[in-house]
Amino acid sequence: MVTKRVKFTFPPGLITEPVIYRLGQKFRVVTNIRRADVRADMGWVVLEIDGEAGEIERGLKWVREVGVRVDPVSGDVVEG
Repeated sequence: MVTKRVKFTFPPGLITEPVIYRLGQKFRVVTNIRRADVRADMGWVVLEIDGEAGEIERGLKWVREVGVRVDPVSGDVVEG
């Protein structure tokens, strides 16, 4: 098991879509939301994703294909 920290940035058309829920349903990963800012016109979420490295990468590839921007995050995202 590994943990990967990432930031999802949602375009306006995907803000109301349950992308994080579907990520956990389609792939054998556990998501933990660490920070978020969601508004009517934009949204971003910082996540910790736990799972096997290959499964995490497959899941992140799917998220990108859906249209969400995925960026790596380092450090403690709760402490700032």
